[in-house]
Amino acid sequence: QVQLVESGGGLVQPGGSLRLSCAASGAIFRIYTMGWYRQAPGKPRELVAAIASGGSTNYADSVKGRFAISRDNAKNTIYLQMNNLRPEDTAVYYCNTAPTGLGYNWGQGTQVTVSS
Repeated sequence: QVQLVESGGGLVQPGGSLRLSCAASGAIFRIYTMGWYRQAPGKPRELVAAIASGGSTNYADSVKGRFAISRDNAKNTIYLQMNNLRPEDTAVYYCNTAPTGLGYNWGQGTQVTVSS
């Protein structure tokens, strides 16, 4: 049974930074494009960043230049470095395969709250 475990969220002031981690246990992780998704209250889940097995990346326009996705295949882990955070980045953040999010069961996510 594959488990995705997200961590690293928290409360941060506007302009601050956070680094999220997603560990995938029991998964053949390295061959998949993985992504970070987020879901704000009352809104659908959206893909914000993706990284292919070879390391190429893509970002949603709303986070381009502020977020950076990376992966460590040896650790079955992906990361999301989030800089210059804005209140509109407030959401629960999840990881899964990209771009569909259908590869694994969703984890519990990690809450990111950007507020002064």
